[in-house]
Amino acid sequence: MWQRFTLYDFRVIAHYLGVLLVLEAVALLLPALTALLFQEWEPASRYFLGTGVALTVGTLLRMMRISPGHLNRTQAVAVTGFAWIVVALVGALPLYLSVHYATYTDALFDAVSYFTTTDASIIALPNHISHADNMWRFIMNYTGGMGLVVVAMSVGLLSRGGTSSLYASEGRSEHVVPNVVETARFIFMFSAAIILCAGTVLAVVLLTMGMPAARAFLHGIWLAMSGFMTAGLSPMSTSVTYYHSMMVEFILMTLMIFGGVNFALQSEVWNGRFHLFPRDIEVRTAIIWWIGMLVVFVIAASASSLGGGLPVLMRTGLFTFVGAATTTGFTTMTSTQMNALLPSGAILVLALLMAVGASSGSTAGGIKLKRIAIIAKSAFETMKNAMSSESVRNVSSYYHLGKIMLDEGEVKDAMTVTMFYILVYVIGALAGIAMGYDAVASVSESIAMASNSGMTTGITSATMPGVLKVIYMLEMWAGRLEIVALIALGLKIGASLMPRPGLKRGVR
Repeated sequence: MWQRFTLYDFRVIAHYLGVLLVLEAVALLLPALTALLFQEWEPASRYFLGTGVALTVGTLLRMMRISPGHLNRTQAVAVTGFAWIVVALVGALPLYLSVHYATYTDALFDAVSYFTTTDASIIALPNHISHADNMWRFIMNYTGGMGLVVVAMSVGLLSRGGTSSLYASEGRSEHVVPNVVETARFIFMFSAAIILCAGTVLAVVLLTMGMPAARAFLHGIWLAMSGFMTAGLSPMSTSVTYYHSMMVEFILMTLMIFGGVNFALQSEVWNGRFHLFPRDIEVRTAIIWWIGMLVVFVIAASASSLGGGLPVLMRTGLFTFVGAATTTGFTTMTSTQMNALLPSGAILVLALLMAVGASSGSTAGGIKLKRIAIIAKSAFETMKNAMSSESVRNVSSYYHLGKIMLDEGEVKDAMTVTMFYILVYVIGALAGIAMGYDAVASVSESIAMASNSGMTTGITSATMPGVLKVIYMLEMWAGRLEIVALIALGLKIGASLMPRPGLKRGVR
């Protein structure tokens, strides 16, 4: 029997949601100030309004807290799960009030897409949006890529009880340092430093190409932010193709790969422990998986017009491959070009790469390499035990920030999460097929949404059915968070809403 939420649980959850809305109110001030800087008066009014709404609602919700205390695991999952919905609902408001969205649902779709770093945008006239609107899109990317909880901890809004549960509720398990809050601050500062350095380099490159200084700086920071957050968002409708620069593409590929590596492992390497990198199970799995899939992708792509020349295949194909493997979604092809130039086999390879994703504890989405490695290692050990004598007991281990013994519980968790990811992929694909879209495109699109890659094959648009928009939003939301915990949360909420036996009218 599922334990119900109590009134106290709901009030605690509401309080923490209020804290995260206050954080969003502060974040909304950045595009508002950007609008003032560039004399964009209409966008400025929209973002000041959004700041007021977030601050008002957040303050009211914060008043719901009864007493201090610590969050338990269920409360933390509820806070995180609802937070990604609430911040998207408020974050969509200034977007909807612009001229770029026909309905609030379209604006909400984009807000969910930005916060989950999926970035399958359906915005109209993206080349003509204000600096303020672009700034808000990339701030949502950064906040979502880091994790709402990590950002809130980093700025001191969540420095007391329940931080460990909240940290784990966003699908994070490794700590860079023993203290959770200090870990969050390290991740925040480390990512900000990488983005600032890479953004400056990109800005210099864009300056040499003739772009005005202010615009070059903004585009450089935005692209660096999107690359390291494995988000794949560009301020221009033609994405990275707009810049026509191999140097820009090379820097972004480097950022995508860095963004797909576990933060804890990056910290170890940063501190001089380079020997840990090649021994890590996720690094070894990535090398084997990516090289194998790259060979298949090149063979498949070489049969198309994209393979007409080796330079084109190396540049366009490799960039798209890295964008899919890290679930960033960056590509130098439009969805129309992708469908026209790449055969279905190459598109399926990209879909498989997105489905698996990169490292755990990184900004990437998907099932994660660690889970795939654990399942593969468990399968190997099962076959090994089957061929061994009954008196022989094989003990298996792997290396991930230290030697770890492989136990049955970990294998079970990895298989369960993988199964639920596949289930989400299949449901989204069947929804697309049922609405008349191509089967290969529907599979790829569903995986792009649930893995938070956003490498669309063209289905995602403002004209797609409203039901499909809702399904894709749910996929993005589920893919960004801990799927098993969210399912358990849904069941508990359902149990809380059901009438209790013996409490019918007239029964005491």
